[in-house]
Amino acid sequence: MLKAFFSSFCFLLCSSLLFAQTPYYYPPNSTDEWVETSPATLGWNSDYLDTLYHFLEEKNSKGFIILHEGRIAAEKYFGTFTKDSLWYWASAGKSLTAFLMGMAQQDGFLNIHDASAEYLGTGWTGCNSEAEAEITLWHQLTMTTGLQTTGVNLDCTLPECLNCAFIPGERWFYHNAPYTLLEKVLENATGQNINQWTNQKLRNTIGLEGFWLKLDYNNVRFGKTRDMARFGLLALSRGNWNGEIILEDTAYFNQMVSSSQNLNPSYGYLWWINGKDNYIPPGMATSLPGPLIPSAPADMFAALGVNDQKIYVVPSLDLVVVRCGNAADEASFALSTFDDDLWKHLQKLISTATAVRNSNELFMDKIYPNPVEDEIYLTDYENENLNWRIYSLTGQLLMQGMASGIIGCTNLAPGTYLLDLSAGQNRFQKVFIKR
Repeated sequence: MLKAFFSSFCFLLCSSLLFAQTPYYYPPNSTDEWVETSPATLGWNSDYLDTLYHFLEEKNSKGFIILHEGRIAAEKYFGTFTKDSLWYWASAGKSLTAFLMGMAQQDGFLNIHDASAEYLGTGWTGCNSEAEAEITLWHQLTMTTGLQTTGVNLDCTLPECLNCAFIPGERWFYHNAPYTLLEKVLENATGQNINQWTNQKLRNTIGLEGFWLKLDYNNVRFGKTRDMARFGLLALSRGNWNGEIILEDTAYFNQMVSSSQNLNPSYGYLWWINGKDNYIPPGMATSLPGPLIPSAPADMFAALGVNDQKIYVVPSLDLVVVRCGNAADEASFALSTFDDDLWKHLQKLISTATAVRNSNELFMDKIYPNPVEDEIYLTDYENENLNWRIYSLTGQLLMQGMASGIIGCTNLAPGTYLLDLSAGQNRFQKVFIKR
């Protein structure tokens, strides 16, 4: 039986090593070459790539990138657009702002549960002082301020445009103005404007290029397609950049890319969350049944902007997918039918790899990180009857136990290992690297 196990293990290992390499982080010097990999090497359906590119071109795309474990697996630019062309992130920049807020909190400049008036001053809304005092930074991050715009301009940040229509936390509504005012929160909390803060925290650490530009009431992020991919890679690695912890507050990160409230479970802190039972689209006050993007992996989270600016992050597949350009069809806010259409094409491209990597979806998106420093985290399995074992590549059982949410790996020497999980009839095996 043991021999049969390791025969299947060898197949799994060989298959996994096609896809599981040490993650690559694009170097801070933007003139350096970004390491590439090929769809064929990853076991993807590489013959489908031209079909995907044709679809993207038909849908008014300008730039497109797929990263696998940080390496460029596909990159395409359309028309006169190049890798050095600048484009706007639109509301995908909201997700970058959420990241910046997390770093401001970890540095002690603010607490997201503080009243917004502590950073914006009293009278930043048209509400009475008691109602205004109930609005917190958390409400701004989760689109639950309860504010309602007077008139038709949802971007207006003037006090006279912002009235308290609902109790904070009682209603979810996609509202630009309270989000935009987080720029002022960061400026007043840190003493730096948003460009200075972004550059200090992300350009000087991960090499994120680009800039924020004030357009009417909005503050819009501009950059290259590769900058969007670079930020997606930072999110994929949960705030870790090649061993340097950029966002140390893991609790904040987990909340940022998970359901932040029950009103719209498909929304975190300015990030969209896939795989939930329902969602509220921008411009609506009621939810629709089903996941955000049915064709996309359930564990995906995304930064989405008007006219189909997309940064998709898929931990279970170690993927970042970026698309920028004009609206694929009719102009829309963050979500559109293009999301699901694109993922149907992406699934056809990566279908071979997906079959290997998603051998058991019960566990796939519940295990992180890889590579491992000291601990492996098993989310949602603290109370499950879950057995775990760690084997060397020669088949030697090194460690075993029952799930407690965390597996300590401090005593493991640096190297490559197999994690074997089983719960009832379900079983999953994952090759991981210990640093």
